[in-house]
Amino acid sequence: MVAISNMREFAGFSICLVLLLGTEICIAERQELKVTTIKQDPYTMSKGSQLEGYCMDLLSELAKKLGFKYKVHLVKDGAYGRQDESGNWNGMIGEVVRGEADLAVAPLTLTAAREKAVGMTKPYMQTGISILLRKDIVSEETGFFDFLSPFSGETWFGILIAYFVTAVCICIVGRLSPCEWSQPETEENRFTLLHSLWYAAGALSLQGAGPHPKAVSGRVICCTWWLFAVVVLACYFSSLSSSQGSDSAPLAIKGFDDLANQEVMEYGTLAGSSTLAFFKNSNNPSYRRIYEHMERRKSFVSSMDEGVQKAKEGNFAFIGESVSLDLAVARHCELVRAQEVIGMRGYSIVTPLGSSMLKNLSVAILQLNEAGELSYLRTKWWATSCVPEGTKASSLRAHGMKGIFLVLAIGLGIGVLISLFELTSKSRSTAGEQKKSCCTVLTQELSQRLRMSHTKNDPETSDKNKA
Repeated sequence: MVAISNMREFAGFSICLVLLLGTEICIAERQELKVTTIKQDPYTMSKGSQLEGYCMDLLSELAKKLGFKYKVHLVKDGAYGRQDESGNWNGMIGEVVRGEADLAVAPLTLTAAREKAVGMTKPYMQTGISILLRKDIVSEETGFFDFLSPFSGETWFGILIAYFVTAVCICIVGRLSPCEWSQPETEENRFTLLHSLWYAAGALSLQGAGPHPKAVSGRVICCTWWLFAVVVLACYFSSLSSSQGSDSAPLAIKGFDDLANQEVMEYGTLAGSSTLAFFKNSNNPSYRRIYEHMERRKSFVSSMDEGVQKAKEGNFAFIGESVSLDLAVARHCELVRAQEVIGMRGYSIVTPLGSSMLKNLSVAILQLNEAGELSYLRTKWWATSCVPEGTKASSLRAHGMKGIFLVLAIGLGIGVLISLFELTSKSRSTAGEQKKSCCTVLTQELSQRLRMSHTKNDPETSDKNKA
């Protein structure tokens, strides 16, 4: 015995035969959905006789997931959807309302007015309202410690370590070298640790601080440190001047408050867009001034491309959806988007009001988002070939200056070895005169020279003890 039931699906009609054993056999009579869209890079673009873009890829993924067929056509009047005074809708929203299209797949903003007229799915992309300007109009805000920006933190740490190590090496060589300290018993050592630190700091600032070393070993270390200081300072000032040069323009526009409080730069948005409606309906004084300015100057643009072009020409700030502005920044390297984003909203797919398609499409969009497909599509269609400014004037890192650090290390090592050779030569000569072992004399010299405290009047004290 077989029971027959009719079931209407969002993609058409299907006749299902339900057997008594619980088995269901469905014979589907699919209808081809009529999908309306609008040309906007990168959502929908022409490629020969076909259409491609973010929305086309999204529609394809939804069709695979839900199993429907579709046919895409461009909206006849080239509009997104705006309600006139008599309550009629134009654009893609109007086509869905009048039954000329089953779906509208485009960057359509989810608004209360549209939600009353049509069904709108869960947002497939989050966006907001921001400002598009030329890079030479705005610049990054400077900080108190921007003078440290030419070098990274690890580079500054490496320079500090090199400074202390060099000062210690100068102090050690000043004690070990007989040419520098010939009579430890009676002479006071000039190169104490404190003086060595002062000497190294003076060389690093190109000021110099005497007395200078007389021994070959000390001069080798000092010359190496001077070379290190010259290279470090050259790199520092070069990087500092380039970073200051790129940020030479004064900061003019940080956000919408700055835009509303100036009259020098013209600004506008897309005519009939939800962005314009946001400023028109806002109670924020700054936003109201922006709307009144645009209405008074009639500074609206008819398309996104026109707004981007006017921003490229300079002295014009284009207000629009942040994701669309991000695309313009990715395609036009001379443009930049302001950091402030207001009026967060989402892009949704439009269905007829009360359609059974709405729930299934919303669930499918959430599944695509959870699977990372929406993020992949965003990365695919918002790719950029522009080189980030941070890459051009990035902080020099320690591995970028490893050559000069290596030269300094070699110079310090050679200087210390030469001082040991000088001391060994003197010990050998003294051992020959006193008929003693060279090792014994060298050990005594090292012990005497490396003592941290030394009394200048040791001979006088020993004479008193003898008396």
